[in-house]
Amino acid sequence: MGTFRQEPFDPSIQDLKITLQDSTLLFPSHRTENKSIFLSNIDQILNFNVQTIHFFTANPDFAPEVVACRLKTALEKLLVPYDFMAGRLKLNPESRRLEVECNSAGVGFVVASTQFSLDEIGDLVYPNPAFRGLIVQSLDNLEVDNQPLCIFQVTSFNCGGFAMGISTNHVLFDGISFKNFLENLASQAFDDKPMAIVPFNDRRLLAARSPPRITFPHPEMLKLEIPISEDLSPPVFDCQKEQLDFQIFNLNSDNISYLKEKAKISGPNENTKITSFNVVTAFIWRCKALSSGNNSQRLSTMLFAVDIRSRLKPPLPFSYCGNAVLSAYASSICSKLENEPFSRIVDMVSEGAGQMTDEYTRSIIDWGEIYKGFPNGEFMISSWWKLGLSEVKYPWGKPRYSSPVVYTRKNIILLFPDTNNRSNNKNGNGVNILVALPPKEMEKFQTLFHKFLASD
Repeated sequence: MGTFRQEPFDPSIQDLKITLQDSTLLFPSHRTENKSIFLSNIDQILNFNVQTIHFFTANPDFAPEVVACRLKTALEKLLVPYDFMAGRLKLNPESRRLEVECNSAGVGFVVASTQFSLDEIGDLVYPNPAFRGLIVQSLDNLEVDNQPLCIFQVTSFNCGGFAMGISTNHVLFDGISFKNFLENLASQAFDDKPMAIVPFNDRRLLAARSPPRITFPHPEMLKLEIPISEDLSPPVFDCQKEQLDFQIFNLNSDNISYLKEKAKISGPNENTKITSFNVVTAFIWRCKALSSGNNSQRLSTMLFAVDIRSRLKPPLPFSYCGNAVLSAYASSICSKLENEPFSRIVDMVSEGAGQMTDEYTRSIIDWGEIYKGFPNGEFMISSWWKLGLSEVKYPWGKPRYSSPVVYTRKNIILLFPDTNNRSNNKNGNGVNILVALPPKEMEKFQTLFHKFLASD
């Protein structure tokens, strides 16, 4: 049966006592062209920072200071093919669109240390608020409009291990292109390796059609009446000021296999894809929707990201840099989520993903050209589960754990790999599910989680 974690770190460690030792800017190792990079309508709405932390155990051949030097050199090399990373975000006064000005203004690089060891800070999977100190989001010596789009921080622990914290503006990468970047970073940290993946930087492949054509209704999008360039966050990311409990629920590979078998009962549609993601997403949707109030006729709309690279005609290059994900959705009244067979809920999730054809994708992009707006739903499932960030091999080894820095929000549920239990979990095929809810809703979610896993 699925499990959950509670307080797996010392609650007294709310401050890692980080000491900043050095802060600098890194620049491309060779001269790059000064130019502006077009940002697609998908990129336009993602003007906010994403932080990830990558923990490494001690390696006697690579002390943290040696790692910092290797990373600096590797980054300087990569800022040539990834010239946009060293640029700055600007608003084009004519088009009123955000662009990246490739001006070699640099990325941030910070070296720091803490008096704690890796073992002392507890379960790395759990979203310890103290981990936020392992990432610098802005440089104090630079003006707001000159802040780097990317900042690295290498923090050494007293055990010889270290953390690599990375803050990037989301306009730079989606999950897949960020993973590709890390593969290249790792390759360039070696002495004699070529780049793993040559980045494809032309984002005009996702430009709107001329003239734009909206050929589908898009209830998953919320129309705005204000310029897209304003400093806004998507409504699904709004953080309401209320007390939230948060827990990490775990589904191991046996739980997921069980859900897949249940999805085959009562005749799923012939086009339904019974994947691990689809059954886990359907299971979470059911628990989340039914934990929010008692109105059985309430409409629940769940959003989840779909990679569109292979869905376009012709497909986007796998090495496409930028954001190539869109929000698919599934909607149902709560009574159906409670009473319908589990196979039908999986059908709805699969249908939502299957709807993302080339024409539907182009229609959403064109919608964004005409109306401007954000994805809008009751909540979003954001999956880091299959990205494989912990599988990137650096000269000093693979990360002990990699994950986003979590800011708990009621309307975002995160999926990330259960790498802590690989030995008992068939090579890490399980999933951790981070849920943040008001206390009463959390209590009901937990009850439903175990009820549906046992009975579905």
